[in-house]
Amino acid sequence: MSRIGKQPIVVPKGVTVQLAGGEIKLKGPKGDLAFRFHPAMAVNYDDAGAIIQVTRPNDERLNRSLHGLTRNLIANMVKGVTDGFSKTLEVVGIGYQASMKGKVLNVAVGWANPLVFEPPPGITIEVPDATHIVIKGADKQQVGQVAADIRRQRKPEPYKGKGIRYQGEQVRRKAGKAFAGGAAQ
Repeated sequence: MSRIGKQPIVVPKGVTVQLAGGEIKLKGPKGDLAFRFHPAMAVNYDDAGAIIQVTRPNDERLNRSLHGLTRNLIANMVKGVTDGFSKTLEVVGIGYQASMKGKVLNVAVGWANPLVFEPPPGITIEVPDATHIVIKGADKQQVGQVAADIRRQRKPEPYKGKGIRYQGEQVRRKAGKAFAGGAAQ
């Protein structure tokens, strides 16, 4: 039995759960999320105990792998509609900066024009200072994808470390060209 899959998911107060036709819908203070799970998985919601339980029909390899996956995806949905998820990006480099104009993110990272990024629905972007970008939302996958899309515009380069990186990310630095010391004869 999957160690992760057999753990029950506790649904906090303020979150409503609907199960219908192989789909689970969660509604909470941070938003609404829906997920269509694999037909082999059985998802049960105990309204009295506020617990979601995921079970599998047998011990086949596919069902074992789907068991833990389905449980984790639903647990992330519960966390997303109650607390939300966030990722922080750092803009590193001289003259590199980020700013907000309305709901649109503008990032100047050395290109001729600043990069303009409009967040998809369900995602909010904040710029607490010119070198940090905070992406927030209820859907963990969508928050990570938006952060990856922004980072992709100028990945950190290995010589000076300039670019957009995740907060706390370690960038492997390379040594520059070594000086030969003597004149060629």
